[in-house]
This record gives sequence, C-alpha cells and structure tokens, in this order.
Amino acid sequence: MNIIICGAGRVGFTIAKLLTEQDHSITIIDQSSEDIQKINDSLDVRSIVGKATYPSILEKADAENADMIIAVTKNDEINMLICQIAYTVFKIPKKIARIRSQDYLNPKFSKVYSKENLPIDVIISPEIEIAKSIQRKLEAPGALNNIPFAENKIRLLEILIDDKCPISGIKLNELTKKFPKLNANIIGVIRNNNFEILKKSDVMKHNDKAYVIINSQQMEDTLLAFGHNEKISTKILIIGGGNIGLNLAKNIEQSLESTRIKIIEKDKERAEFIANELNNSIVINGNGLDEDVLSEANLDEVETVLALTNDDEDNLMVSVLVEKFSKDKKTMALINKPNYSLLQSSLKIDDLIDPRMSTVSSILKHVHKGTIESAYTILDGQYEFIEADIIETSELINKSIKSADLPDEIRIGAILRDNEIIIPRSDFVFKKNDTVVFISKRDQLSTVENMFRISSF
Repeated sequence: MNIIICGAGRVGFTIAKLLTEQDHSITIIDQSSEDIQKINDSLDVRSIVGKATYPSILEKADAENADMIIAVTKNDEINMLICQIAYTVFKIPKKIARIRSQDYLNPKFSKVYSKENLPIDVIISPEIEIAKSIQRKLEAPGALNNIPFAENKIRLLEILIDDKCPISGIKLNELTKKFPKLNANIIGVIRNNNFEILKKSDVMKHNDKAYVIINSQQMEDTLLAFGHNEKISTKILIIGGGNIGLNLAKNIEQSLESTRIKIIEKDKERAEFIANELNNSIVINGNGLDEDVLSEANLDEVETVLALTNDDEDNLMVSVLVEKFSKDKKTMALINKPNYSLLQSSLKIDDLIDPRMSTVSSILKHVHKGTIESAYTILDGQYEFIEADIIETSELINKSIKSADLPDEIRIGAILRDNEIIIPRSDFVFKKNDTVVFISKRDQLSTVENMFRISSF
C-alpha cells in the first residue's frame, strides 16, 4: 500500500518503521527538519519537510496515488484539516486521524465526521485507548496485559513466569491433561528478548513472558493456574486528573461498582471540573508529590496507585514515594520517554504504561487488508496477534489446520464459532463465519491477508 504519514513524532516514527518492515511504501511529512532528519537517519522511507495541510505538499507526497493517509501531528485541528484536503482534493480512500480533545470526541457530535462534513474514516483517541488498556490490566491482576478479541469473548493474557508459577517446567501437553476444563492455549513466550512459538513438548521457564489465549469467562481460573490469586483492587488512587485519569475513573465507575476511586489533581479548576464529571469518585485538589496530600488521600488504605500526570518524572517520583511510605501497593506509571523503562525494576514500579504502543496498535489494525478486525503487536511489531473472519472467499474455508499448510510463524490460538470458544487441534476444520485469533510473524502478514482476503483480486 502507498501510505502517507503526517507527523514524525514518536508515534509517526513507530508507525513508519513498522509499516516499512511490512513492505508498505511510506512517505512521511513534518514541518520539523530535525524530526525528518531522524527519520532519514533511521528508516528507508520518503520524507518531506513541510506543512501537510498544504495541497502542494500532499501533491509532492504523491497523494493522488495514496491508499491511506494517517494524520498524527500534535494538533487535532491540523489532523482534521489534513483528512479534509486528502479527501476533497486527492480522493484518498482511507483517512485516519489522531484526535485528543474530548469535545471533538463527544458522541453527540459524531455526525460531524462524515463525507459531507469532515471525511475522517477512523478516529484514534490515545487517551481513551490508554484508559481502556489500564482498566483491562486492573481487571486481570497478576497479568502484565489483558487484550480483548472477538467481542470480548476471547482474551490474550501476557503473564510473567515467576518463582511462584506452579506450572513452570511442565510440558504443555501435560498441562492439557492437568487442566482439562481450561479453555486456554499457551501460544509462546518472550525468552531472552526473542519470541518463541511453543510446541506441545516444550516448557515455560523462569522469567519467560508467556502469551496465553483464553476463554474470557475463565480468566480467573487461568491466572490461578499460573500462580496468581490476587484480587481486583477495590481502592484505587489516581494521581493526575487529565483525560486519561478522567476516562479511566468513568470506566471504572461504570464497570467495577464496588471499586472506590480517589483522584489527586493539582490544578484547582481541573479538579472542580472532573469532580462534576464523576459520580462516586473523590477528587482532592493538591500535588501528588506532597506527602501531606497523599496522607489526606489515606494512602495506607489504597491498594493500587496510578501515576497518570503529563510529566514522566512526576509519575516516577510518585511511584517511588508510594514505595517508600506505604509498602505492598501496586504502582503503575505513565511514561512517554522510552529510556525510562530501564528504571522500572530499580524503582520497584509494577508496571510502566507506554501510550505510544496503544496508539500504534489502534492504527495498525486499520492498515491490514481482508477481514482483519484487530491486532496487538509485541517486540516492536515483530509479531502481531490478529483477529480475522472466515468468509466465502477465504482460502482456509473447509480446510483443517493440518491441511492448510500454515507457515511455522503463524499459530492459531482460538476460534469463536456460534458463541462457542474452541481451542483447536490439528484436525480442526475452518468454517464460514468462524472468527479466528492467531499470531503471525511480521514477514508473514501478506500471507495472512491473502488467507482472509475479501475477494480474489
């Protein structure tokens, strides 16, 4: 595909890198010659310094022959205008825009985004996506991540194999016998910074990061099998009442009614605003780095602390303070600068949240051809977990996994058929309307797209 990316920041750079490695033709536009130089130094893409809102710049980027434009500049209005010009002047088929402002995202105004008004096909909201991601982590205590597929009926759990894991060192085929009622499929592990797809005779080892596809209804049972019996936190403290903190609090109020939330926000006007937006959460106007303010929030009673301010350093310091003054709390910190991830273990922070990959994963699922619905990337896009539907033109229809001759780098995880979750064996036969969740290596994505193609052309 010919894809134009507008914005060469961290998200634009990462998308360009991943899509180039998938053999797409990429052109990236940014006003900053410095950011464009970084792109030129690192990636084999076409780059242009200029304003992507100028038709002449889009023309220079060969917009007339583009299949997609992705607008991820720092400005919502610019991203909207880019999509408008891309459609009106160049008729680019697919237009994706990153939009942060909550006012623009209000469902009441959704009719604005139409071909007649603002022709944006896909809106990506990082703050909303990150809030959902954090909520899913809270719902699966003990897991590093919790990704929904197939309308939430199938989940992908990311679990660290630690000293307490009772199934470490046991062959996978023996685990099937030990847990016959568990609808779970251990697809593979990250081991020594490489992903390994596991076979039946393989075992998980200490410090592996396991990827397990499960029936959503068996999440608690699956985590227990891995040695995790932690309970969902019912007392949560959020430091930072920005869009992420506010969206997360709203989500938790709606879905986890027994959970009590406190938010510390240092801007008085913002604190008053979010207090009016929430129903049951307590909002404290103060600085989360102030010990007296933490004391006012009854830190000792809190089970999980989420540092979600716009300042990476503040988020790290809050986590350190919590560890110093109140042991046995789960801490999660929002971090934009990738180098800070090296500090996680030394600072004893349970989880670092990278907003970049949430946005990138949201965009990637709209790039694939065929009936691919959603994707989750690992190891900077080396592998993707994908959901796709079997339709009449799919080359998998009426074939068994064994006869489908799938590459070794593709592994089927689970199938949703008529509301039933199936962990397939080699003799499983694909049927029309099956929803398939699987993993694929990056260089096999063209094979994946052909398998689930919409038509034969």
